[in-house]
Amino acid sequence: MQALIERIRSEGKNLGGGILKVDSIINHQLDPPLMEGMGKAFARRFSNVAIDRILTAEISGIAPALMTGIELSVPVVYARKKKPITMAGPVYLETAPSHTKGGETLLLVAAEFLHAGENVLIIDDFLATGQTLLALARIVASANANLVGVGVVVEKTFEGGRERMLEKHDVPIQALATITSMEGETITVREI
Repeated sequence: MQALIERIRSEGKNLGGGILKVDSIINHQLDPPLMEGMGKAFARRFSNVAIDRILTAEISGIAPALMTGIELSVPVVYARKKKPITMAGPVYLETAPSHTKGGETLLLVAAEFLHAGENVLIIDDFLATGQTLLALARIVASANANLVGVGVVVEKTFEGGRERMLEKHDVPIQALATITSMEGETITVREI
């Protein structure tokens, strides 16, 4: 997605250690027209896939997932990181290591929002090591639902997440922007 790539090039910051700061694009501030474009791009890329529901992780995955849900007219469920008192009944729980926060992150989804036999598309902000996406995929499997694809706003190919996902799940993986290297202070984005 060219508009996203241009924004990463102009506003993204390489903080070292593989950390890409894109707070002005998705992780803190949101640009509604850019988010709308992301939703349309994901909807186009998954137009040949039957999708009943979208799953994402709180918080940065919500905006692109919601915009995709609008385009596809399907519900969006996000995995919570803390269990609110309103989340009663059976819950799917997984953990994933957090590269940016350190430690393990909880991912919880109330069973009432994922159903057996549904086709679920995962949309999230990043594909780096793949650990969060693998945890979301385990939640889909726990619900006896079908993982039918993964869409990410930014993929960092040098962290091996795509390979980890494909080892476990034979589904299409679509990235709107692909970072191939973050050496020194540079950010190398693959051309479309």
